[in-house]
Amino acid sequence: MKLNIVLVEPEIPQNTGNIARTCAAIGAKLHLVYPLGFSISEKSVKRAGLDYWDKLEIEEHLSFEKFLEKYSPEQKNMFFVTTKGKHVYSEPNYKDMDEIFALFGKETKGLPEDILLKYIDKTIRIPMRTTLRSLNLANSVAIVAYDIIRQHEFDGLEEISSYFDKE
Repeated sequence: MKLNIVLVEPEIPQNTGNIARTCAAIGAKLHLVYPLGFSISEKSVKRAGLDYWDKLEIEEHLSFEKFLEKYSPEQKNMFFVTTKGKHVYSEPNYKDMDEIFALFGKETKGLPEDILLKYIDKTIRIPMRTTLRSLNLANSVAIVAYDIIRQHEFDGLEEISSYFDKE
């Protein structure tokens, strides 16, 4: 299974660095959709990702429109993560999907509303109390990504820690 994490116009470098680290740990491809609120060469992005940048596949896109032209939501298993999502993130059966795209919007505004309305049946959300606006972007990516790979039985990831097997 190929997992693609798509950040549409991310604004906070530390979030992107942490998400890059998560992507490296699980083997997901990271898509960065411009404009970014920072330069990916910034020290804070690199520091948050530590030494994981070279273990990560990154694809950059000049705009959201260009991304959608290249990867059509009608032809791909694409999920738009939003607090306004129609489905809970754990509802879709990801198990039979060979390639999955999970899209996340910018920290201050999320994904464009016209896109959410157009693909309302492909929107997913993380349940939370109604009095709060949203979770941190890096946390949201981790929650959704790990549920997708859990449904694929953590294929390709370490299953049992060998730490305690050492004598």
